[in-house]
This record gives sequence, C-alpha cells and structure tokens, in this order.
Amino acid sequence: MQDRWRIFRHETGREAGPPAWAYVALFCASLLIGLWSVQQFGAIVMWPANGILLAAYLQLHRRKAIAVLAACLAINLVTNVVRGDPMPFMWLNAVLNLAQVLIAGVLARRVCGAALDLRCPRRLLRFAVAAVTPAVLICTAFIVSLAAVVNDYSPGLYVFTLERYFAMEALGLLTVTPALLLLARRHRFAGTSAEDGPRETVALFSLLTAVTLAVFCQSSAPISYLIFPPLVLLVFRVSTTGSALAVLLVALIGGVATLTGHGPVTLQRLAVEPELAHIPDLVRRLNVFYGFLLTLVAIALPVSTIVSERRRMIERLETRTRAAQMARSQAEAADAAKSRFLALMSHEMRTPPHGVVGYAEILSRRSGLPRDARHQVEEIQRSGAALLTLVEDLLEVSHGEADACLETIDPVELLAQAAAASRDVAASKGLPLRVRVLPGAKAFLLADRRRLRQILHRLVSNAVKFTAQGEIDISVAREGPLTVFRVSDTGPGIDPDLIPTLFDAFVQADDSISRTHVGCGLGLTVARRLTRSMGGQIALESTSIAGSTFVVSLPLALADEDATTGSAEPAIAEAGAAARVLIVDDHPTNREVARLMLAPLGCDIFEAVDGFEAVEMASAARFDLILMDVRMPRMDGLAATKAIRALAGEFSRMPILAVTADAMPEDTARCLAAGMDGHVAKPLTHASLFAAIDAVMAGNDEAADAEAA
Repeated sequence: MQDRWRIFRHETGREAGPPAWAYVALFCASLLIGLWSVQQFGAIVMWPANGILLAAYLQLHRRKAIAVLAACLAINLVTNVVRGDPMPFMWLNAVLNLAQVLIAGVLARRVCGAALDLRCPRRLLRFAVAAVTPAVLICTAFIVSLAAVVNDYSPGLYVFTLERYFAMEALGLLTVTPALLLLARRHRFAGTSAEDGPRETVALFSLLTAVTLAVFCQSSAPISYLIFPPLVLLVFRVSTTGSALAVLLVALIGGVATLTGHGPVTLQRLAVEPELAHIPDLVRRLNVFYGFLLTLVAIALPVSTIVSERRRMIERLETRTRAAQMARSQAEAADAAKSRFLALMSHEMRTPPHGVVGYAEILSRRSGLPRDARHQVEEIQRSGAALLTLVEDLLEVSHGEADACLETIDPVELLAQAAAASRDVAASKGLPLRVRVLPGAKAFLLADRRRLRQILHRLVSNAVKFTAQGEIDISVAREGPLTVFRVSDTGPGIDPDLIPTLFDAFVQADDSISRTHVGCGLGLTVARRLTRSMGGQIALESTSIAGSTFVVSLPLALADEDATTGSAEPAIAEAGAAARVLIVDDHPTNREVARLMLAPLGCDIFEAVDGFEAVEMASAARFDLILMDVRMPRMDGLAATKAIRALAGEFSRMPILAVTADAMPEDTARCLAAGMDGHVAKPLTHASLFAAIDAVMAGNDEAADAEAA
C-alpha cells in the first residue's frame, strides 16, 4: 500500500511540463485576476488557483513541489491580508486551499495511478468523483460551516453558500488541472487526435469562439445550447488536451460576459427567497452559470477521453496488425526457405543411394552370380532400402502438410506393395507375410497412394523388425464408411510405460547402446502424421506378450468399379520395333543406371547431359520416351520440358517422365505443371521405373486415342 498512497511523485519519473516558477507565476496571475474580479464585480466566476497548485503538486518532484506549495501558501496569505480578510479566515482560507490540494493529490495518485493519464475515461471519472469531489467538499464544508457559526447563517444561506463555493472551486480543479496535466504529458499522447493539421484545429477553435461570443454577447434569448454542437465537433477532432482548453475558453468568455451583465444567464428568473435578499442578483445567477460549466465539463472531457481511448485502441490494433502481418511474412519466408532447403536436401540425400541401390538392383538380376556374391548384393539392397527409409522418415517429419493427391487404388495391389518392401527381410527371418482382403473390402478406393503406402510400409517394417518368430498378418476391411487396415505381429509386445509416447518422435523401446534393432524412432511418428493428414486415426489396438496389432482407420471413398491397374511389364516394351528412349541427366552414374535397367527391353538408348542438349535432340528426332532429370546445369528439366512442349507437331507430344531425386509432393506437382507426363523418385528400382513408364505410356495412348476420335 505504500506505493499506492504516495504523497509526492516518484523521483524516477520523467520531469515534464512547465518549470516550477511557471506554476508560481500562474498561481499569482490567478490570484490577481480573482482580486480584480472581486473589486470590479463583487464576485468570482471560479477559483483556478487551486487547480494550478494541484497540477504542480502532481507533476513536480518532491523538493520542487514542496517549494512551490510553500511559496504559493505565502503568496495566498499575503493576498488575504491585502484583501482585508478577517481573522481567522485570513490564514484559514490559505491553509484550507493547501489542504484541498494535498487531499485531492493524494487521492488522485491512489485512484488514478502513478501515470495520471487522464485520457482514460475511468481515470477521469475517478479523478472527478473520488479525488476532486471529496477534497472540495471537505474543505468547503469546513469553511462554510465555520462562517455560518461566526456570521449566524440561515439554513437557506448556508446551502446557497456551500453550493456556490463547492461549484466555484470544483470547476477550477476539473478544468485547470486536467488541462495542465495533459499539456505536461502531451509528448506521450501524440497521435491521439484526428485533426488533419493546425489549420483544422485553428478553424475549430475559431468556430467555437465565434459561437460562444455570439451566445454570451446578447441577453435577449436563452441560446446557450448553441455552444454544444461546435464543442462536440471539436472534442471529436482534437486531443483531450484541446478539449480541456476548449472548456477553459468557453468558461473565460462566458465568465467575463456574465460578470458584465451579458449572456443567457442574465435572463434567469430568481425565486423570491428572503434569506438571500441581501445577496446581489449577479452572485445568485452565478450558480446557474456554474451548472452550465459543470455540464460542459461533464460532456466535453468524458467524451474526449472516450474518443481518445478509441483512437489509441485503433492505433494499437493497427500496430499489432502490422506486427502480425510482418510476423506472418517472416514465417512465410522462413517456411519457403525451409521448403527450398528440404527440396535441396531431398535431392542431395537421395542422389548417392541412387547409384548404390540402382547398381545393386542390376547386379541382382544378373545370372551366374556365385552364392556369396548374390548374398552380398542382397545385403547391399537391404542396406540401401533401410537408408532410403531413414531419409524418407527424416524428410517427412521435417516437411509440413501437403495437399492430398487422390487416385484410384486397388487394395489388393496396395497391400502387396506394402508387404513387398519387407518380404525379403521377413523371409530371411523365416517369417511368413500373410495378406488378407476381407469380404467387402475389395472395391477400389480413392486415396493418396503415396501416403497410404508409406503408412502401411512403416507398420509392416516395424512388425518384421521386432518379430523373431511366428508370422505377420496384414489385412484390410470395410467397416461402415471407414476403411480399416490392421497389421499384427507375434513379437514381444510393447511395454505399457511406452504406450503414451509411442507415436512421439525419436521414441524407441530400446535406446541403449546394446540394442539389437536399428532406426531413429520416426516410423510411427510419420505414420501418424500421414494418417491424420488423410483425416484418419492410427492406434495401438492391442498388445501382449503374444504380439501387437496396429489399426489404421481412414474415411476413404469408393472409386469407380471399372478402374484398372497398370500392366506387369512396361508398355514401351510391347512395341514391335525397338523403342527410342532419351535419358537426360547431368550425372553419368544416373544415366548408366537407367541405361542398364532399360537394356533388357531392347530399347535404343540416347543420352543428354542437360536440358539444353535434350531440347536440341528432341527437336531433331522423335523419341518414344524421355526420362528427364530436373536439377541440371545450363537448363533444368522443367525448362527443357516446356521448350519441348513448344515444338511443332508431334515432337511436342513425346512422353516425358521425370526421374529425379526431388521427391516431395510439390515436386511432383511442379513437374506435371511444366508438362511432364509422370514422376518417379530416385533411387530407382526395376519395379518403380517400369511402373512409372507403364503409367506414362498408358496415359499417352489414351490421349492419342482421344485426339484421333
């Protein structure tokens, strides 16, 4: 509570606003104006001196504030002596003025906070109700009550005097103090006004001045309400400081006019009250003017603070919006950089295994190999496949979600493909792979073949890896709108403590240095991500010492029953004459692997080292198929494809198959958008290459038939 009930301003606060002597000068000027007003008119419209002193007390640091308070107290005592105030009011008025300032200041710090930002509507209301009103009421009630006792006031005179002094001093605090505080803090409030510039501000104040003069320079009609439209317009356009100054302007013009006997206030009919008969009519009418000014303050300052708060909120929202847009742009740029990096890494990490897997695949088909050599080749194939799976897992975890590529899938063929990758390893361990398509699940499906095959491949691979004896069962069933795949094994089961984190990245059942299984713990993580991207769920259905069962449930739609799959042999081999195939790749090893894989088909093989050379060869002779790499010097595969598609006649319709280490889904889409007919990712195997060639040639034949028709 010590911080909240602070008497003086914190020394670490920034000093702003007028210097200490300026407050003293303003205080002296207000006292002189008060003395002149009493001598000339016998009345004072409002008492701004306490408002000036309160602003100094709230704004200045302790030493300067004490000096100003002491100086102003002495000056107030001197003016009371000059004015001839009787005792004890000569010194009591000065002491109560100081007490009023101290009470209002302490309460203001308590209820409005250390910042004293009166632009906030709630803080302004607290300042008026919880700081100014109690301070003024306490001091005026004390001095008026004392005067009533000394001078024997009647009840009516007591109430009138109390109302007059309360309104006069409250107006001084409610108009002068906010204006000075806001002026002192205007460096913090920049940008809270809506005016287009100084010209508009001058025009608005000129309009308000003209209307106020017109209202108070006449005494024939009660038209004080005409001041409100220009005042409200000004409040909506200028800052809270300008609004407070506008109220002071109206108070100054209206006060001078009222004291000189002009303005709508002079039209007020006074009730006959014998208790107030000795009081001049001007003084009695001032209460009406006080009510008018209090109404101005009650309208102008709250509305101004609300408008100012709204402008600050809009500015804050715009600032946060700009920050969010900048953060979004940065995130998009980072995501684009990440995508480019992953695409590059996918290419670079797949290129070396291409030669290993490709040559091993070619050697495995060579007849007459000694048994030990064939065994070594098979081990190379297994190691290459394991390396490729690890690369794919790492890239899949790092890669974000991509749009699904739906195509017609035969579930029988899909399960066979998922089992094929692990069949050799299972056979070496003596584990039979049983594939079952349950009744009702043989219908063709619409699904993302790549994702579905990867999900099942990872589950089957894990089952084979952790099963020492028994069998692996792979099944598919149709359960209502869901297609459900199950992979069961007869392995050791899964530790219950591991189940909650089973699908988390890099989690392994055995991560010790003596473990017997290889891998980095990404298989199930990738499987879950791919399953969720297809709108499905993957879960561990059961586990025990007799084995585990994983289930994948996907909402797959049924495809056309007439859908067909590709032929077992590449269509290019079915032509009567030797097919002409152009292999385009900047890497000699890659060209040789492709050439050796196509050699058994009896194709005439031609080679190009980059896209520029491929375009030249394609424009000079027609090929039955072009195998196009993507990343090449001088001209890449995408640009080369576009150039070939721009050739004249049938040269532009040659089938082009992308053979690239760029294996991300967006890479496939980019190749197809450039005009290629298909995509196959490196490393190549006979099966993957022949399946891709078959799909491209089948599509090319359909296009030719449609064109002929």
